[in-house]
Parts: sequence; C-alpha cells; structure tokens
Amino acid sequence: MPYVNIKITNDGATKEQKRQLVAGVTELLVNILGKNPATTVVVIDEVETDNWGIGGELVTDRRKRSI
Repeated sequence: MPYVNIKITNDGATKEQKRQLVAGVTELLVNILGKNPATTVVVIDEVETDNWGIGGELVTDRRKRSI
C-alpha cells in the first residue's frame, strides 16, 4: 500500500488542483511501479507560511520581501 504525503503552503491550491494532484500521483504509481490504485493513499498537508522555512527564513517573510 503506497503512502504519499504532499506538503504545500496553504495559500492558494484549489480543491480541483488538489484533486488533480491526488489523481496524478496515483496514476504515476500505477504506471511506473504497477501499484494498485485502490490501495494507494495520498495525503496533502497544507502548512501555514509562518510554519515553513527556506534558507533560514520564513516563507511569509520571503514573500513579503519579493513583492
């Protein structure tokens, strides 16, 4: 039973985009590894940008600076 955990920031992915991610990841596992789609689990965790750091700083701060 494959388990895939996708972590993204919580600032914009629509329900349809998340639906496409789940379907696409499942399809990849079926096509490439021959996994059973009925037992493939995909979880999307949406993380606040204040709780995600890149290069020693919060994503929130990086995005404010690049505006």
